[in-house]
Amino acid sequence: MHPLAVELNEKIRAECPVLYELLSARGRELYFPKGILSQSAEAKEKAHRMNATIGEATEGDGPMALASVLAHVKDISPADAVRYAPASGRADLRQAWKQKQLAENPSLRGKQLSLPIVTHALTHGLALAGDLFVDPGDRVLIPDMLWDNYALNFETRLGGVVETFPTYDGQRFNVPALRAALLAGPAKSLLVLNFPNNPTGYMPTPAEVAGMRDAVVAAAEAGKKLVVICDDAYFGLVFSAEASHESPFGLLANLHPNVVSLKLDGATKELFVWGLRCGFLTIAPPAVNNPEPLFAALERKLMGAIRASISNCSSLSQAIVLAALRSPALPAERREKFEILRARAERVRAVVYREEYARHWDVYPFNAGYFMCIRVKGVAAEKLRIQLLEKYGVGVIAMGQSDIRVAFSCLELDQIEPLFELTARAIDELRG
Repeated sequence: MHPLAVELNEKIRAECPVLYELLSARGRELYFPKGILSQSAEAKEKAHRMNATIGEATEGDGPMALASVLAHVKDISPADAVRYAPASGRADLRQAWKQKQLAENPSLRGKQLSLPIVTHALTHGLALAGDLFVDPGDRVLIPDMLWDNYALNFETRLGGVVETFPTYDGQRFNVPALRAALLAGPAKSLLVLNFPNNPTGYMPTPAEVAGMRDAVVAAAEAGKKLVVICDDAYFGLVFSAEASHESPFGLLANLHPNVVSLKLDGATKELFVWGLRCGFLTIAPPAVNNPEPLFAALERKLMGAIRASISNCSSLSQAIVLAALRSPALPAERREKFEILRARAERVRAVVYREEYARHWDVYPFNAGYFMCIRVKGVAAEKLRIQLLEKYGVGVIAMGQSDIRVAFSCLELDQIEPLFELTARAIDELRG
């Protein structure tokens, strides 16, 4: 093992032995080299005469840049647009995102939290979490209404074993099933909680989130060591007053000596900038006496994983997101788009539960996010998808044998009723 990895491991083990135990073999091997990037960072601070360290071309006091490129980013400085960003992300953006997290999740205030690491959006954050914590054969527990990319990352890429439990008990999140699955599991498990949920568009109530916390505590008290990953990709898009408006991460952070929690979130959905691929990874360990050395060691490991895969995230994307966060107009702009999505969700609700459709489908609970799901009756979901696509030019997603996902986020209000009318018609045609 590289001496730098050994040094980081010793710091982690000294501050939080359980977190060290939960690290994967790869996680223990990770380190950030004292090579080009670290030497360049040191030179940036101290080389006041000349700096010949980093692989960028400069001209005068700034980067060498092409006018045909800069013409399209007039409000962003050349340095912010084209230079490399640090492996961990821009420090000012990381601080700004943490302040946003604290403002929107009051239960996080006063908790021991790492400074968010910038990721290439949520999928990259999942990959980094897997690099740190998933060994071949490790159980990754996920509610059964899940995004297919989890299996691709944790199973196909890393060799973990995805196990599921029933997501819903009627119209509520299935807390008893979660509790039973955690208690019945092996000594080490990863738990992935994705709310608002993709594909069903459900955000649990505060009582259900408290039930999740209690289930995790019960497993931890029974001696299980857990990594809980909160995939908060659709955070903030909650359309029901009864649902929780905070991430479950707030109740899970620093929860128990046997529990490490991670929050994955980002600008992609929250600021409607999907293609900028700007996300964040935040770690909440068990409460420790001296968290800063622990966070510093974990950051170096994550920086090593980033360095080994993508080197660093887009500087231009980070500059745009930071500028947006600093804009006084941002809250009103976000609220305007939120209201559009809420109106679409309410229109879906008004249509999909009509009595005339009860023989065609059941509706999974939904109150948030971009999506909702129906469980169709009497036909296969894939056959229905093809019928809608080929006969009516309507695109939906088939999931498993019976589920259809509808992204109301990309439907205008006047498209919603026709979509479900055509879905019911196509079901009748396939039955006939």
